[in-house]
Amino acid sequence: MLQTRDLIWGLLFIGCAAAIQVQITPTQGEISVGESKFFLCEVVGDAKDIDWYAPSGEKILPNMPDIFVNRADETTSTLTIYHANVDSAGIYKCVAKNGDKEAQATVQVKIFQKITFASAPSPQEFNEGDDADIVCNVVSSPPPTIIWKHKGSKIQVAKDVRYKIMDNGHLQIRGIKKIDEGMYNCEARVMARGEIDFKMIKVVVNVLPTIRARLSEVNATADIGSSALLACDADGFPEPTVTWAHNNIVLETGDKYSLNEDGSELVIKDVKKVDEGDYTCIAKNKAGEKAEEVSLNVFVQPKITYLNNQTASEFDNQVTLTCEALGDPTPTISWSFENRVFTEGEQSLDRNIVVRSHARVSSLTLKNIVFTYAGQYLCTASNSIGQDNQHMYLEVRYAPKIQGRVTVYTWEGNAANISCEVEAHPGASVVWFRDGLQLPSANTTNMKIYNTQSVSYLEITPDSQSDFGSYNCTATNAMGTDSKEFLLIQAEVPSSPEIQQVEPFSSTAVVAFEEPDSMGGVPIIKYKVEWRLPGQDWTGSEHDANDEMTTITIVGLKPETTYEVKMSAINGKGEGESSLASTFKTEPVQYSFTISSEIPTTIAATTMAIKGEPSAPILEVKVQDKGNTLKVNWIKQDDGGSPIKHYLVRYKAVSIPNKEKHVSDWKPEIRLPYNSEYVMLNGLDWNTEYEVHVVAENQQGKSEPAVISFRTATDPTTIPDAVDSSSGLGTGAIVGILIVVFFLLLLGVDVTCYFLNKCGLLMCIAVNFCGKAGPGAKSKDIEEGKAAFTKDESKEPIVEVRTEEEHIPNQGGGGPTEPNETTPLTEPDGKTVKDDKTKGQTELKNATDEVKTVPNEAPQTNGNESKA
Repeated sequence: MLQTRDLIWGLLFIGCAAAIQVQITPTQGEISVGESKFFLCEVVGDAKDIDWYAPSGEKILPNMPDIFVNRADETTSTLTIYHANVDSAGIYKCVAKNGDKEAQATVQVKIFQKITFASAPSPQEFNEGDDADIVCNVVSSPPPTIIWKHKGSKIQVAKDVRYKIMDNGHLQIRGIKKIDEGMYNCEARVMARGEIDFKMIKVVVNVLPTIRARLSEVNATADIGSSALLACDADGFPEPTVTWAHNNIVLETGDKYSLNEDGSELVIKDVKKVDEGDYTCIAKNKAGEKAEEVSLNVFVQPKITYLNNQTASEFDNQVTLTCEALGDPTPTISWSFENRVFTEGEQSLDRNIVVRSHARVSSLTLKNIVFTYAGQYLCTASNSIGQDNQHMYLEVRYAPKIQGRVTVYTWEGNAANISCEVEAHPGASVVWFRDGLQLPSANTTNMKIYNTQSVSYLEITPDSQSDFGSYNCTATNAMGTDSKEFLLIQAEVPSSPEIQQVEPFSSTAVVAFEEPDSMGGVPIIKYKVEWRLPGQDWTGSEHDANDEMTTITIVGLKPETTYEVKMSAINGKGEGESSLASTFKTEPVQYSFTISSEIPTTIAATTMAIKGEPSAPILEVKVQDKGNTLKVNWIKQDDGGSPIKHYLVRYKAVSIPNKEKHVSDWKPEIRLPYNSEYVMLNGLDWNTEYEVHVVAENQQGKSEPAVISFRTATDPTTIPDAVDSSSGLGTGAIVGILIVVFFLLLLGVDVTCYFLNKCGLLMCIAVNFCGKAGPGAKSKDIEEGKAAFTKDESKEPIVEVRTEEEHIPNQGGGGPTEPNETTPLTEPDGKTVKDDKTKGQTELKNATDEVKTVPNEAPQTNGNESKA
């Protein structure tokens, strides 16, 4: 290229001789705003000056700020435009001069604006529900075309009326939602240059907080050191901060308040009444703030603030007791005195006691004061939170009031106390008089006075009849005087007791009596019982008296003997008259036998003895509805000649199923009165064998224990529902299975009867329909022999297996007869009477298996039928 150009310039130079030529390279230029570019001006020929001119026509001077001209040599000059702007556009001219010779060339410089995002901040935040204006300011020349994209797709404003592209290129979203949040693409295009650029803008949608109090009202009790918890839950975007305020003051963690980490829970410490009110929970974020009220209700336990003791005098018109209490809710005030409770209104028919209440004050008004009003009164203030109690004392001043027994009995030489009981406030002084003379006088040596705070005792030891009579007690205090006459009366011996009944035994007798009609004025201290054989001397014994004494037992009597008995009463004065004699006859002595052998049909050896102790009772066990509760009954036997005092019962477990043999310790002994006939044993172990001992005791001693054993029922278990959702069997199927099982059982029984006893349904079919005899049957010839059988199947020998249990208790109401000289030693069925001394017990489970063979005609007796 240079060679061609030089050739051209050489030809021009030759052709033009001394002419000047100017050329600018490049011949035109486009510059983006902010860019820099230079232009080279080349001169052919001699040129003294080479100058550049701006579009305005002004000469461009060297070293200007944005346009720089530099002449490199004699033939070239460079124009450099730095950081071009729109003002730099236009036609620039290069002029070469040499004397009067001049040549020039021009170049047009165009300045254009590239796509530039002047303002497209990211992220841009908006509140949910606002009309969002997403800013994207783009500058270019010519102006660009703006396209918006979201989630990779172009936003079609024609399809969604919420979207709108503004004239300035901004994207408007009406009522922006949280789902609109994300990245948006602002894309600018200049079609003339094919230029394109974009900017990613993050759009954040902030959500106004929502707030909800966990409890709109919170209750707390004041003054008990408790705390109250107020809580609210807030939501929003970004996550809101939660604060609490009370009375427009923001609360912070400290001695009184405590906040958790996110501020949602406020704890009010040591709640007081002043803490009551509304508390505001405030949730705040960029989208705004929301508040919710929580009410704290502070209740106060009742507290009695005023209650004072009062003083009144008997016969005053009235006295008012006042009780004042604080509390929230307002407490109800009530009064109580001794066992009475007083509430609002009139409390007595005579209208002498009235209660009035107003707000937190209650008054108890007592009218027509009497001394019985004195004492301690209780004021109770209560509300739904609690109650408070306080006592006050009402002091009633009253004149003495004398109490005490008016008549006192004694006898000569026996000291007696006359008691003068004085009620008075203030305390009274007491003086004794007789016949107007104060006691004790100089002439009385047999009288003494003893005083206590409320009683004055006059002790008199009568010397003669003159000491009996009237004595005066006079009590005096500041309120008045009271006096009372007391009588000292000569005591008499008591009247005779009345014998109501005599219950004889073989060696004792129980005498039932009624106390004398007259005690003689002093208590009975002893009863005397005397008895004798008719026509002989009396024998007696004395017994200390007590309030519950109604019977006396005479001992040491002879059996089957007639006696007379009488009674008298003894008091301090002496013995009273005896009652009329009653006649009775003692019972014969009861015998008991000892059987030393249990041979079924004979008695090997017997001994007979008369005992003073009773015989063991006969026992029977009855299972109650509850399987581990049993009732043990007994029937009284011979009392040994003296009445039974009581029965002693004890029991223990002797075996437990599914365990090794185990014998537990005896349970604590149970003592029952003489007239008891049974004992209930409760809470026994299930399915366990127990042994019970019952002993009768009289004055002579104890009987041998009666022993009985029994087993408790099996522990009941819950039967699962036959129709279960997890089971595949319905009710019909279960019933069918039960029917089949029942049929198979019947069939098995019938087959057994067929082979063993030659009877049953199969036997009937074999004989009547098949003409066959049952298994083991005799041949027809033997049958016709009629040795023991006939053709009639109903006359077949019958084999009966029976188990008989001994049932000793008398079911029909009559007890078993005690043995005596005429009593047979065996029962009608051949059973031997058991030894009452060696065992004295009845075993419930003792049974005898009996096998009887009853032929067709003649009865046969089994030699082993009776067993002991």
